[in-house]
Amino acid sequence: MAAVDISPAAALHRRAQLPTASALVYEGREISAAQLSRTAAEFAAGLAEHGLRRGDRIAYLGFNSVTVFETLIAAAHLGAIFVPVNFRLAADEVHHILTDSGAHTVVVEAGHRELVESIMGDIPARRHILVDTDPQCPAAAARAAVWSPLSELLGPDRPARERAALYDDDLAVLMYTSGTTGRPKGVMLTHGNLWWNAVNVDSVVDTRADDVNLAVAPLFHIGGLNALTLRTLLRGGTVVLRRGFDPAQCLDDLVHHRVTGLFAVPAMYAALARVPGFAEADLSALRSAIVAGAPVPPQLIKDYGECGILLQQAWGLTETAPFATYLPAGLTREKAGSAGAPMPYTEICLADPVTGARIRETDVRGEICVRGPNVASGYWDNPDATRAAFDDAGWFHTGDIAYRDKDGLYYIVDRLKDMIISGGENVYPAEVERVLVEYPGVLEAAVIGVPDPKWGETVLAVLTCEPGTAPTLEDVRGFAGRHLARYKLPTTVLIAEQLPRNASGKLAKVELRRWVEQQAASAL
Repeated sequence: MAAVDISPAAALHRRAQLPTASALVYEGREISAAQLSRTAAEFAAGLAEHGLRRGDRIAYLGFNSVTVFETLIAAAHLGAIFVPVNFRLAADEVHHILTDSGAHTVVVEAGHRELVESIMGDIPARRHILVDTDPQCPAAAARAAVWSPLSELLGPDRPARERAALYDDDLAVLMYTSGTTGRPKGVMLTHGNLWWNAVNVDSVVDTRADDVNLAVAPLFHIGGLNALTLRTLLRGGTVVLRRGFDPAQCLDDLVHHRVTGLFAVPAMYAALARVPGFAEADLSALRSAIVAGAPVPPQLIKDYGECGILLQQAWGLTETAPFATYLPAGLTREKAGSAGAPMPYTEICLADPVTGARIRETDVRGEICVRGPNVASGYWDNPDATRAAFDDAGWFHTGDIAYRDKDGLYYIVDRLKDMIISGGENVYPAEVERVLVEYPGVLEAAVIGVPDPKWGETVLAVLTCEPGTAPTLEDVRGFAGRHLARYKLPTTVLIAEQLPRNASGKLAKVELRRWVEQQAASAL
């Protein structure tokens, strides 16, 4: 059997031949599939003239925009690899991603130009493209000669480039996710990974060719990009695209555009429910409201259920592109809190986190492992991390602890790696600790997540310091903010005489949490 070309550039081109609805509605402006396909093809030709070749990496730094899709499709046109960069990151973090990926080209919105210029001498990128084609972006001020305006790469005058055929194993995206070592790792997602997630979603979610998807989650996240958005765009539906999430605007869009599908993290759904008029709004078109990215409070499910909306819980990671499990809408109330059953073309198993033995009994906790065509092939230029996470049988060990009930549904109950999820953003303690110990006078730093009514969790730091040098919360945030994104910054700082450790000298976080709870109780 011959291999099938699953390039998103080819899929968009096929869609453009049909009289379908607008492909994108971006901040009120309608864009057809033909327009998007044509612009992406022109962009690909311009990038090729600038030396971008098959297998090269092209990074994008900016908010949600049409240019994200133009860059992704242009990259696919050439067989290049798309690298979306979290726009919340600090310069040090962006520097690591651009260096680690070896990005040949960076596409940057004007609002992030100064950040990139501050690291430009230390990154390998040979081409720097400044977005000047989007009226929603900040106006580009006088620019240095090193920048090429995006508009100069567009236009029909260049020779058309033949689209690269792309198959299951061809790399599509490097999506960076923080690691327990404190440095983000590039998850290697192939075109097959992205395509099979769409097959999984369309097999169990009530999706249709003429869907209207509201994209308000950041597109640098796999959930924002590939939960519903990319499949809607390529299949024939309409993506209503916003540069960011505004709860009141989101509610207006859901009603005005008769949105059928929405992916968001719990904190976003909670904020949406607090908008005046939410309970009375006509959301009858919304049949696929998917929530993932963080634990879902049962009260949130109840609140939406009272408004006639069944939140559909899913679970996955960047490495699973994104979904590995899904809870059908009909089980939302009965199985509240469950991450659901394995996706149709994805395998799930539980393993003893110590011995690695397979757990077949119900209601026994183990590390949840995933295998299937939607699972990433490993980590970019990081064989050690790949070997640590992917075993010889092809199972990806997620680091999450779960159990399976008698009906075969999974419940995520803990995190093996102490990851903090704040507003849907992953925060790894080691990454924050690595920065905090650089503060003058700080001897040791330990970071844990603590409950927060708005964000789900926020960062609490416990420090040991040299005598007379204990910093304030404002001091710590000001220092760490030069190196870390704001959502990673501590919201509470406690000073301790020493950190609890076990017999082998490792930090005992169970004891640390107990000490933090004691401090909170004594402060009442």
